[in-house]
Amino acid sequence: MFSYEDRIRAVRLYLKLGKRIGATIRQLGYPTKNSLKAWHREYEQYHDLRAGYVRSRPRYSDEQKKVAVEHYLSHGRCAAATLRALGYPSRETLAAWIEELCPDIRKRIVGRAVGSVPKSQKVKQAAVIELCTREQSARVVAEKAGVSRPTLYNWKNQLLGREVPASMKRKKKPASDHERAELEQQVESLRRDIRQLQLEHDILKKANELIKKGMGINPQLLSNREKTALVDALKQTYALPELLAALGLARSSYFYHRARLLVADRHADARRVIADIFELNHRCYGYRRIRAALIRQQVFISEKVVRRLMRQEGLAAATTRRRRYGSYRGEISPAPENIINRDFYAAAPNQKWLTDLTEFQIPAGKVYLSPVIDCFDGLVVSWSIGTRPDAELVNTMLDSAIESVAGCRERPVVHSDRGAHYRWPGWLSRMQAARLTRSMSRKGCSPDNAACEGFFGRLKTELFYPRDWRTTTIDQFIETVDSYIRWYNAKRIKVSLGSLSPIEYRQSLGIAA
Repeated sequence: MFSYEDRIRAVRLYLKLGKRIGATIRQLGYPTKNSLKAWHREYEQYHDLRAGYVRSRPRYSDEQKKVAVEHYLSHGRCAAATLRALGYPSRETLAAWIEELCPDIRKRIVGRAVGSVPKSQKVKQAAVIELCTREQSARVVAEKAGVSRPTLYNWKNQLLGREVPASMKRKKKPASDHERAELEQQVESLRRDIRQLQLEHDILKKANELIKKGMGINPQLLSNREKTALVDALKQTYALPELLAALGLARSSYFYHRARLLVADRHADARRVIADIFELNHRCYGYRRIRAALIRQQVFISEKVVRRLMRQEGLAAATTRRRRYGSYRGEISPAPENIINRDFYAAAPNQKWLTDLTEFQIPAGKVYLSPVIDCFDGLVVSWSIGTRPDAELVNTMLDSAIESVAGCRERPVVHSDRGAHYRWPGWLSRMQAARLTRSMSRKGCSPDNAACEGFFGRLKTELFYPRDWRTTTIDQFIETVDSYIRWYNAKRIKVSLGSLSPIEYRQSLGIAA
């Protein structure tokens, strides 16, 4: 909300510049076009502006607010159910009432609807097998699987084909011997198809248990060593030729790899240590950082061996999601000079700080992260996480960063983009009181803040993208991000820092973290 002085200054400048909206906003950096027009209309009507905004008379009484919020809390916190039952208010008004009367649950009202969870391949195969060998109707089988009857038949068509009948039950009175023979052939063919389907299901299940592959993996894409392990696990149930044909594995290759598996693995201990390091570090370490962590534990093997063992164990670090780059420069409004100018090198801590805002969208709602990054070693100096990208989020983060240099003479340059968060009066007053220097990127040019964008990319590649967040609440997600940043500062190895974490690097230099 703008003060009286800010609004009257904007109106007078607007009149002075000949009612040119764009020129007025560029010179002041505020407000929006519609706000400026509204202020001007009020000024022309009353020859002055009101000292403060007059709140409109509430449409609903306090009793109606309490009834709506109590209904929302007592009916599964479902806004749609409340609106249908009471007939008022709108979703936005209800959210505001909940925040006013019950501020502690504000995080839980941010979210979006989650679609139905798709059925796994295992469930589909089991349902089709029960459909073909059923003793009950197809409707009962579909209800057990939790789907509709047409969906069940679609699964059958996908797995067995449209020409295969959906039931093995014989007709009570075959019309002739020819029809009986034809039906028996269909039954035998269907039994073979079911056995083949069961074999494929067992292969996928064993692949998930033994080599940690997903249920949707294509067995043909596995290595011969992995296929050999699957054959050994299933050869008590199925014949060897049947397994080799299903996996596409040559008989000679099977016996070759089986002989090698029987030989003692001299890297067995290293495999376990590598797997532990990989799992304990958010499954984001590549072979270089894995080797650096092994050296800390006095395990000395070459990078090539580490890379081979990780490939054999199926340990692959998450990779960056590539997307097409695009930036819109637009008009440059009045703003501080770009002091950093893409020079992200700092010879000492607290010389150059970078900040920005990023969004995480999960089924439960949206979460926003605002950090301060030190260019010296990439340490996250301070951060704040919330469900709204408002002034409180960035101001809280800045207050915490200022406290970290309260007893120091250093006054960093704080670089940001041209977002409104870094031009609000609260941010400007804090920067001025702490004697911090402002620096801003050019408009629509994210490479000017590339080091901070790089941190967001690593965070999302290593933590956000590889996981399924459908069952995660807002509170749980915030705790996960906070835990990751603390691990990032204290334990995550950076090869550029001599295979040390940012805090370990500062301790090695005798600098207090």
